[in-house]
Amino acid sequence: MAKFEELKNEGVFPVGDKNEAYAKYFIGQSYLKNLVPSDDNIDVNVGNVTFEPGCRNDWHIHHDGFQILLVTGGEGWYQEEGKPAQLLKQGDVVAIHDGVKHWHGATKDSWFSHVAITKGTSEWLEKVTDEEYDKLGK
Repeated sequence: MAKFEELKNEGVFPVGDKNEAYAKYFIGQSYLKNLVPSDDNIDVNVGNVTFEPGCRNDWHIHHDGFQILLVTGGEGWYQEEGKPAQLLKQGDVVAIHDGVKHWHGATKDSWFSHVAITKGTSEWLEKVTDEEYDKLGK
């Protein structure tokens, strides 16, 4: 059994549905629950993203904005280009500035959940290869 498997059924926020809309930008299965309805007066997206073990998104950049990750459960990785990956656990916060190339996702043996607060547009880039990911050792 994977660590923090209870996140697939319950967490701080609902898990949501399989993240089909963004599936092409992920390796593995993720789930997405939008937490704030679309509103012309609110210019950020707020969503709970849950990753199965080994799931991660592709390298990407946020333009004309930022992203803030609020880790709500499990264990995951965050990495900026040219820097070592950071192990994330419940309670960690990551502020990602405009134009920073990065990726995030679960460790190999743990479910992972975070709230993503995102402003601007995302430019999706190359996959995080198995070779890159396997070097992280979790």
